[in-house]
Amino acid sequence: MKRINVILVFIFSIYLCLMSYYLYTHQYYNVDIEAYVGLVYKTEYPNMKMEDIHKKVYTELEILNPKISAISQNDEEVAIGENTYYNTLSKNPKAYEEELQLFSVKPFYNFVNLMFFKLGFKVTTAISLTSILSYVLILVLIFTYLTRILKNYPLAFIITLIISLFKPLLEASRHASADSLSCLMLLLSFYTFVIRKNYLAATVFAMLCILTRPEYFILFSFLYILVYFYKNAIRISTSRLFLSYGYLFLSFFLIQYFNQISWSTLFMNQFTKVQIYPISHPDAFYFPDYLNFLKKNVMLDFNGSYFPLLLLFIVIILANQFSLQSKKSWAQCMFFGAVYASVFLRYLVFPSLANRMMIGFYLIIILALIYIQNSKTDIFKKTLEAGK
Repeated sequence: MKRINVILVFIFSIYLCLMSYYLYTHQYYNVDIEAYVGLVYKTEYPNMKMEDIHKKVYTELEILNPKISAISQNDEEVAIGENTYYNTLSKNPKAYEEELQLFSVKPFYNFVNLMFFKLGFKVTTAISLTSILSYVLILVLIFTYLTRILKNYPLAFIITLIISLFKPLLEASRHASADSLSCLMLLLSFYTFVIRKNYLAATVFAMLCILTRPEYFILFSFLYILVYFYKNAIRISTSRLFLSYGYLFLSFFLIQYFNQISWSTLFMNQFTKVQIYPISHPDAFYFPDYLNFLKKNVMLDFNGSYFPLLLLFIVIILANQFSLQSKKSWAQCMFFGAVYASVFLRYLVFPSLANRMMIGFYLIIILALIYIQNSKTDIFKKTLEAGK
């Protein structure tokens, strides 16, 4: 390795340490943390009564954020009774116990939080470390990927630094959420599939991604369809492809099998009317409310995200190299089509495009565009060139 490359790697390492310290000292304790802390305690102390877990959670969180259970008259209640809902949870162990089920559908994320807790960290620190270390590993993976395809350490270093300041990525790393970890698993799956050609590892990381955020199953389903059409070009057998997808389907199915809360109740709880008892006494689902919510918000949410801007760059870059006779051009168009189709289908299931939840989609698009525009490496070994 050239001397300049070694220096850049050293500077990058120092930068990651500084960013980790910044994120650790600037954590944002959103309302979801009370559920994730409760799940850690519920798993670690299975014999502890819910009343005791509830008291323990809110006593500890009050030190970090005294207003976590307060009702603010200045905050708009997006879902009817949202502010009242969190205040009720802080006082009602039964309602709190049922709310935990909303967050138990992310088993791998909860498992990682538990492992950090078992290592001796405070529970809130353990949850913060999951997001912070995911952020660091995402940047390490991006830097590694860029050096492989660009063959240019200074350019890879600059691009990685710019991505590290991407607002949705920083937001996800400051929240108690599964966004950073699911993004890391998604990128690892892509990297091991496309660069390393290790299909077993790619399958494992894809399963962990789904076990962290189940909605990524939609994206993987579309991408497996795309891979099926080009299986001969990338030299993967049909049997291996179906077996791999079977494991992903099994991961998604197991989450749904053990999930006690229906999609309709989840939708109402997040967007129209909160459910104090989503398991024992959920409200009746009213389909017109769902349609009205979609019609009212879909364009605002889409335009408020980075997807229109990224779509503009996709059109510009692909149009510059597009050829009707090129299999590679069509593969690139179908790839981005699969990503955007996944985003819209996901929106129908969970109508929110909050940017920190979209970092996996954003980074996949950005890294793919960098490859198409600047790559010095042919990932597909020329098997998708025009007419071949």
